[in-house]
Amino acid sequence: MIHGPGRSISLEVAMYIADTKKWHLERLIRVFAGTFVIGSVLLGYFVNPGWFAFTGAVGMLLLIFGLTGFCPMSILLYALGARERCKG
Repeated sequence: MIHGPGRSISLEVAMYIADTKKWHLERLIRVFAGTFVIGSVLLGYFVNPGWFAFTGAVGMLLLIFGLTGFCPMSILLYALGARERCKG
């Protein structure tokens, strides 16, 4: 709360923190994507720069997933038993 002459301003910050008690499909996709990105960046830096193409491919697939809902990793994870956080 900031107090000024004749008025007060409330500075409320909304923060979203995801539920970490369950491993739902969307969370698993984020974990795998993050692992692939970190791993491919390290491989690109220390082993061969060609691994940066894999980093770009992961980014492109995340973009496609965000825009269309299609994700090859989600198909694999769903087949292995992972389920969506919410349906609807």
